Amino acid sequence: MYGLDNYAAVRRFVFVEGHSEREAARVFGLARKTIGKMCKFSAPPGYLRSKPVERPAL
Repeated sequence: MYGLDNYAAVRRFVFVEGHSEREAARVFGLARKTIGKMCKFSAPPGYLRSKPVERPAL
């Protein structure tokens, strides 16, 4: 997981400075999909369970 400082730096690089997501991926050393997700969400979305926790049988 990436910290909020990296998140903010990537978003600033793309939105404020006007660079492309591809260039941001090259500069920060991250995948283009990761950069796309960082630009899509203003804060890291975190982990979400795919299905609820099952109760134990005992």
